[in-house]
Amino acid sequence: MKTTALALSAGDPAGIGPEIIAKAWSVLRAEGPSFMVVGDAQLLASAGGGVKVRAVTGPVEAIRVFGQALPVLDIPLQAPVVAGKPSSAHAPQVIRWIETGAGLALSGAVAGLVTAPIAKAPLYDAGFAFPGHTEFLAELTHVGERQPPHGPVMMLAARDLRATLVTIHTPLSAVPAALSIEAIVNAGLVTVEALRKDFGIAVPRLAVAALNPHAGEGGALGGEEAAIIEPAVRILRDRGVEVKGPAPADSLFHAEARATYDAVLCMYHDQALIPVKMLDFWAGVNVTLGLPIVRTSPDHGTGFDIAGRGLARADSLVAAIRLAAEIADRRAIA
Repeated sequence: MKTTALALSAGDPAGIGPEIIAKAWSVLRAEGPSFMVVGDAQLLASAGGGVKVRAVTGPVEAIRVFGQALPVLDIPLQAPVVAGKPSSAHAPQVIRWIETGAGLALSGAVAGLVTAPIAKAPLYDAGFAFPGHTEFLAELTHVGERQPPHGPVMMLAARDLRATLVTIHTPLSAVPAALSIEAIVNAGLVTVEALRKDFGIAVPRLAVAALNPHAGEGGALGGEEAAIIEPAVRILRDRGVEVKGPAPADSLFHAEARATYDAVLCMYHDQALIPVKMLDFWAGVNVTLGLPIVRTSPDHGTGFDIAGRGLARADSLVAAIRLAAEIADRRAIA
C-alpha cells in the first residue's frame, strides 16, 4: 500500500456519494490505493451499507487503518440529511470538504484529490459562485496566477479514449462565441503536457474536433473552422505538437479513429461526454488537467433518484481513485 493517501471529498450528502464511497472502499481496502474521506463520519457510517468507519486526524492515520475501516476526516454536517433530497443547508460543509481536500493536496499531505459528485443548485442557493468543481478548484489552486498554458482543462477518460474540452459548462448556444484561437491553443498545450507528465506518453498525438457538421463544409455550414480552429491547429503544429484536424466529430470516435491519436480536443461538453459514456458508461473518469494538484472524479452525477436505495454502482469512483493514484505516482517519479 502507498505511503501517501488520496483525499476524497464526500460530495452531496443526499446523493449516492456515501454509498459509492463505501463500496469503493470495500473494493480497494485490501490492495489500495488508500484514501481518506473528507466528510461527515456519522453520515458515512449510517449510509454506507454497514461498513466500519473510523474518524481519523489525517492521512498518516488513514493509511494505517485503511485495511480495517473507512477513514474519515470528520467535518460534520449541521443539518439532517434525507437521501434523494438535496438541501442548501448542507452547502457550507460540502464546500469546506472540497476546500480541505484541495488544501491537503496543495500542501503535499495527500497525493491527490478525488471528488464525489456535487449538485450545483443547492450550492448556488448558498452563494457558490462557480459553475462546478473544475472552476472552483482552479480558484483554490490559483491557476489564474500562472503563465499560460494552464488549466483547468477537463478530460474525460474511458478505456482507450481521452477527450478534453475547450469549453466546459457552457450553454450550447454560447459555445461559438466562447471559442477562440487562444483558448484552443491553451487547451491543446495543457492536454499534450498532461499526456506526457500524467499518462507517460513521450510523443503525444492530438486530434482536434470540428465544431460544425462536416467541419463546416468549406464555410457552407459554419465559419468557425476556418476562422478559429484551423489557425489554432497551425499554431499547435508550429509549437511542435503532433496534431491533426479539425476533423468532423462524427468520424473521430470509432475504434479505428481512436487508434490514431492519444487524446481528442473537443469544442463543447456533449461532444466529448457522449462518446465517452457510450464507450464505457459505468467506468469513465473525469480528470482536471493543468492544476498543480492531481484531481479526478467519477463521470456521473449525484444520482438523487436512486440515493439511499443500495442501487448505485461504484465502478467510476473506483476507476477515478485508481487513475488519481497512477497520475500521482508518475508525477512523483518525474
